[in-house]
Amino acid sequence: MINTKEKVVWITGASSGIGKAMAFEWARLGYKVALSSRRKELLDGVANEISQSGGHALVFQCDIMEETAIQNAVQQIITTWDRMDVVVANAGFGVFGSIEKLSAKDWNRQLQGNVTGLAVTVKYALPYLKKTDGRIGLVGSIGAYLPNPNLGAYGASKAAVHSIGLTLQVELMGTGTSCTTIHPGFIVSEIARMDNEGVWHPDRPDPRPANLMWPTDRAARVMVKAILKRKRNYVFTGHGKVFVWLQRWVPGLMRLIISKSPKPE
Repeated sequence: MINTKEKVVWITGASSGIGKAMAFEWARLGYKVALSSRRKELLDGVANEISQSGGHALVFQCDIMEETAIQNAVQQIITTWDRMDVVVANAGFGVFGSIEKLSAKDWNRQLQGNVTGLAVTVKYALPYLKKTDGRIGLVGSIGAYLPNPNLGAYGASKAAVHSIGLTLQVELMGTGTSCTTIHPGFIVSEIARMDNEGVWHPDRPDPRPANLMWPTDRAARVMVKAILKRKRNYVFTGHGKVFVWLQRWVPGLMRLIISKSPKPE
C-alpha cells in the first residue's frame, strides 16, 4: 500500500471555508494537496501554511464555470505529481431569490456552477482516479432534501449533486473508485455574503442560526473521514440529520419550521 505522503488530493474551492479547512486536514494526514479556486491570492496563503507545517501544496487558479480551466487544472496536477488519489468537488455558491423573482440568468449561473462545474470536475479527474482506486467527494447540502424558500435554485442544484452521486455509485461499480456525497447542515462559510453575481459583501448578515453553525475545522474532519471510509451518502451535523428525518416522516412540521426561519436579504 502506498504511503499517504505519496498520495494526491485535489480540492476545488479551497481558498476559504470548508475547502480551506479540508486542505489543512488532508495535509495533516500526509497527502499532497492541490488547491484551486478563482482567488489565487488566498490559495497562496493556504499553501504557505501547509508548506510551513512540512506539507506539499500546489496552487492554481481555476474557475469551475470554465471547462478548459478544469481540464488544465487536472493536467497541471498530473504533470507535477503524476497521480491523483482523491478529488473533492467542493466549489460552489448560492443564488438567492424566490422562484417568482429568479431570472433565467440566475438559474443558469447556479446550475452551471454547482452542477455542471462539479460534474465536469469529476469527468476530467476520473481517468486518473481509476488508476489509483481513488475516491470522489461531492459536497452537497441538506438543502438537497428540504424545501428551500428564497434558495430554490441552490436547493435544486444540491438535489442534482445528490443525483449525480447516486449515478456515479452505480457507474463506478467494479472500478475500485468510490463516490461519497456529503450533505452538511449549517457550516461557517462565506456563502451568505456572496451576491447573485459572485461579489463578496463582507458586512452582509448571515441569516443562518449562529447557535447551530459548525466550525469549518470540525466539519472538515468529519467530511474527510467519510470520504476515506468510502461512505456513499453522508448527512451530518445533528440538526442536519434531524431536519432530513423530519422532512421524510413529518413534512408538514418541517415546512412550518422552515417557513418561520429568517430569510436571506
